Amino acid sequence: MLPRIAIIGTGPTGLYTFKQLIGSTVPLSITLYEAEGEPGKGTPYHPDMNDPAMLSNIPSIELPAFTETLADWLRRQDDDMLMHHGIRREAIDEREFYPRLVLGDYMQAQFERMLAMAAERGHEITVLARHKVVDIEIQAEAIRLRVGNPDGEEDAAFDHVVMATGHNWPESTEIRPGYFVSPWPATVLKSIRNEAVGILGTSLSGIDALMTVATAHGMFYADAAGDLQYQPAEGTEGFRATLMSRKGILPEADFYCPLPYVTPLVCTEEAIDALIATGRHDLLDDVFELFRAEIVARDPDYAARIGLSQLTVETFPAAYYADRTESDPFVWAAKNLAEAEENRLKRYTVPWRYAILITHEIVARVIPHLDEKDLKRFHRHFKGIFIDDYATVPLMSIRRLLALARAGKLSILRLGEDYTIRTAEDGLERGAEVEVDGEVHHFGAFIDATGQETLSATDLPFPTLVAQGGVKESATPKVTAILQPDRDPDVVRTGGIDVDECYRPRLALMSEGRLYCAAIAFLLHKEPFVQGITSARDIGETVGRAILSDITDERTPLFQISA
Repeated sequence: MLPRIAIIGTGPTGLYTFKQLIGSTVPLSITLYEAEGEPGKGTPYHPDMNDPAMLSNIPSIELPAFTETLADWLRRQDDDMLMHHGIRREAIDEREFYPRLVLGDYMQAQFERMLAMAAERGHEITVLARHKVVDIEIQAEAIRLRVGNPDGEEDAAFDHVVMATGHNWPESTEIRPGYFVSPWPATVLKSIRNEAVGILGTSLSGIDALMTVATAHGMFYADAAGDLQYQPAEGTEGFRATLMSRKGILPEADFYCPLPYVTPLVCTEEAIDALIATGRHDLLDDVFELFRAEIVARDPDYAARIGLSQLTVETFPAAYYADRTESDPFVWAAKNLAEAEENRLKRYTVPWRYAILITHEIVARVIPHLDEKDLKRFHRHFKGIFIDDYATVPLMSIRRLLALARAGKLSILRLGEDYTIRTAEDGLERGAEVEVDGEVHHFGAFIDATGQETLSATDLPFPTLVAQGGVKESATPKVTAILQPDRDPDVVRTGGIDVDECYRPRLALMSEGRLYCAAIAFLLHKEPFVQGITSARDIGETVGRAILSDITDERTPLFQISA
């Protein structure tokens, strides 16, 4: 009998796992379960979830190819398809950003190609759309799945199961009148009326939510000079949007840089690994020293300007954000956009920005080894710097924001650390009120676009797996000698799912089957930079290699036993 493998989810992580598996010279039996009706698109890029105005946050040059690059696939498309998505053939470029729906079409087309390749290589492939896995049970010789489908429920047994369920989306978006807990599905936002709209979050998710509402109330166009403008539709005088965040700043525009990343000069993998090898867990200050030295080596002028030699993990963020926090958000955005456009033409890279970018994944290597105190410091002070630097947004997104501001339809609100949001639960009829520094802002509609929440082991939607102790919360070393009788003596549970280097849950169970947790929402606590498609590729390749190793090497240990 062929090795039986199940992949739950056919978004990016599931597809990259599938790509790795079908390279096997050993024939495999692979079943792919997809809860939605169109396998291969992935929820973040599915037409039922996204508006055409929503842009992806990754260009072709950064998107790991399946069978061909995104740009090459676009060049093969006919004019009607390109026109449908507003893409000019002559403007197709490896560094361009495209709508989320384009990425969904691309991934589905790549999935179809990989299915054909898998069949040619002798693999048995089953793709089950509208099949939702509702439970998982670890058994002695296999892993049992309970699967719901349009005709009812059925069981299936596998030797290897990959949970590649991606992001965790709320069951209902508009949980109270005019109050939306997520920008997705975007179609729900079309119900927003001609009213004041508040959007919590200024990252690309918040901007995408804004664009969905803005294009429902008007249109963007290029004027005679080629500048982007916004024309409100008739009868939308009451529509005005406010983006808000604690800092009240906008993200930077995507900046030009060499890809793949160059090797750091100081903050290298070897330097970080040497710190880890000491066995200590109070490593964050040492890591910051390496990070600081990297910036000094790359951009001494920037280091001198912000007084980097005197900064710490706690004080660096204020210096990093100073230019934006001290400027009008739109004045700053216009200046940053002009700089990004000029640098792209000149192929010039801002050294300090690039230094932060090329070190974020290297710094992440130390996170599983930090003690409780330093892990909290990292999340509170240091993590956001890296996220802000790599989560730059498409130039078109900044152009649209500026166009809305010029049309008098957009403002930015700085919340600070002390603010209050009131909703229908507090007696409001609709939307929300936001109180900042004693001033109350009223919104007929309010959208929370702050992104994916970190989930923990008990949040898994597979009750039997949770009940039998098949997963447990991830851990980090304790910094105190105070022992809690209901917890491990040397660690504190910190959320997420505890997995090994191959994304296998560290279980207190033995089984011939092997389970893999490749679901992003359950990995964020220890891997905070696991967000985009490149992370999906890395996880998928790691899981795929581990499964093939298990199949070809019977000496591989079974599920790990908890320490």
